[in-house]
Amino acid sequence: MELQVKDTIQWLEKINEKIQQNKDYLTDLDQAIGDSDHGINMSRGFQEVVKQVNSKDYNTVSDVLKDTAMTLMSKVGGASGPLFGTAFLRFSMGIKGMDAVNQEAFAKGLEDAVAGIMQRGKATIGEKTMVDVWSPVADYFKETAKVQAEDVVYTAKNAMEQTKEIMATKGRASYFKEKSIGHIDPGAASSFYVFEALSEVIKEEE
Repeated sequence: MELQVKDTIQWLEKINEKIQQNKDYLTDLDQAIGDSDHGINMSRGFQEVVKQVNSKDYNTVSDVLKDTAMTLMSKVGGASGPLFGTAFLRFSMGIKGMDAVNQEAFAKGLEDAVAGIMQRGKATIGEKTMVDVWSPVADYFKETAKVQAEDVVYTAKNAMEQTKEIMATKGRASYFKEKSIGHIDPGAASSFYVFEALSEVIKEEE
């Protein structure tokens, strides 16, 4: 795989489409174990991201992702803005200066993003958070010889669905304790749309 500026903007546009289409579903998920505003916040954030990245000319993928991060941090409320913003910011720093991003560099960017989310959220794997999707996808990119679009979406979807079985121990969902079991984590669901959109961009390259 090789991600260039135009592919990155296409990726963000596809994320936005998926978030807008599933805004109510994300809010329903958050109604069960959170503040009921995840869908609304993510919808507003990615709408602004798409406006931002389509209003400028970029030389590097890193610059696109840095603007994505800054927009999410300023437009998405609650914990999601800082967490998704940090993920894209650390990702942008990991691939800084590259015109095009190959699989090895992308894996490094993802690895840095996961470290950023963990640090910002003081979270680790298995706590029913977005880490439970980002981490296995990062591992897949690192450990696979040649990334396949269908494997990216399978890895992300499987990881998202597994959060249903976990009792939350981080964030607002942790207040629900055992009652959080049986519900998909909203941040994990949004993260799934991020990687489902990425898989569609990769598929167009295959």
